Amino acid sequence: MSLVKLTIKGISYSQTQNGAYALILNELDGERKLPIVIGAFEAQSIAIALEKEIKPPRPLTHDLFKNFAERFDIVVKQVIIHKLVDGVFYSSIICERDKIEEIIDARTSDAIALALRFSAPIFTYKNILDKAGIYLKSNPNPSADPEADEIDSILSNPQTFGLSEEAKSSGSAYASYSLQELNVLLDQAVLNEDYEKAATIRDEISKR
Repeated sequence: MSLVKLTIKGISYSQTQNGAYALILNELDGERKLPIVIGAFEAQSIAIALEKEIKPPRPLTHDLFKNFAERFDIVVKQVIIHKLVDGVFYSSIICERDKIEEIIDARTSDAIALALRFSAPIFTYKNILDKAGIYLKSNPNPSADPEADEIDSILSNPQTFGLSEEAKSSGSAYASYSLQELNVLLDQAVLNEDYEKAATIRDEISKR
C-alpha cells in the first residue's frame, strides 16, 4: 500500500462534541482533508508546537518526551496513521537509535504532537485517505447537505481554546485591550501556564 504525506491545515473547536477539537490534515499533493477529533490537552500541545512564539516556562508532556528521547539519542523519523477502525485512527511512531529502527504504537494526537517537535513527516496509507478523506468546499445550499455544513462550521471557528459563548459571539474577549496590555497579559498567561488563554490573546495580537 502506498503512503501519502500529510500536512497540518489547522485546529478547530468542534461544535458537535463538547470539549473536543478537530485536527485537520491535508494531503500534500491533493485537495483531500483528513479530520481527526482530539482532546483539548492534545490540541493545546499541537498548537504550541505550531506557534513558535509561545514558549512554556516548563516542558509539557510531549516536550518532556522529546527531551527524554534526545538524552538517550532516540530520534522520531516519521509518524504513520496506519489503521482506521470504527472512526478511530491508529498510529505508529517510527523511531531510530544507533541505526536500529523501532515502531511504537501511539494515539494519533500524541504521535502528531511528537512529530511536530521532531520535525518528522506524517503519513497515512492511500486506502485510509480514500475511506476517510473529504473535500472541503463551500456549500451553496446549506439545507441540502447538513454534513458539509457541520464541517464548514467546525473549520470556521479555528482555535477558540476555551472562550466563553459570549466571547465567541463578540469576536474576542480582548478586543478592548491595548496592544501593550495584551502583551503583558500574554506574558502573565504563559508564566501561569494558562495556554488556552495565551493562545486566545496571541490570536488577538496577530489580528492587530
